[in-house]
Amino acid sequence: MIKSEKGQATVELAIALTLITLILFSIIDFGRIFHAYLALENAGREAARQASLGAADTEVIRTAYSTAPSLDDDLLMVNITPSELNRKSGIYVTVTLSYPISPSIPGLKEILPDSLMIKSKTVMRVE
Repeated sequence: MIKSEKGQATVELAIALTLITLILFSIIDFGRIFHAYLALENAGREAARQASLGAADTEVIRTAYSTAPSLDDDLLMVNITPSELNRKSGIYVTVTLSYPISPSIPGLKEILPDSLMIKSKTVMRVE
């Protein structure tokens, strides 16, 4: 006696489609996070260069914002040490940028943390 296998293909498609969708969203999320990291690294490098040339802190922060246009300025945090008053030739200036990014994988959003904090730290010698 042969049993009917009419629903087998539908069940297999449902299982495979769920896994493929999860993998696809994971790849997209990884791309978003990696793009934010690269933008943060570039902005930190440009801001540290401005600080090492003797620019004011407001100019350094403006440089960080303008070189990372794809990131939200309200979420981007910039920390410069030492302050512009204490920067002398020969010492090192550190620019630290932080940016929170939240994963958007459906279904796993409840398991993963609300946001990942991406950080970039660049150190340059003041000229």
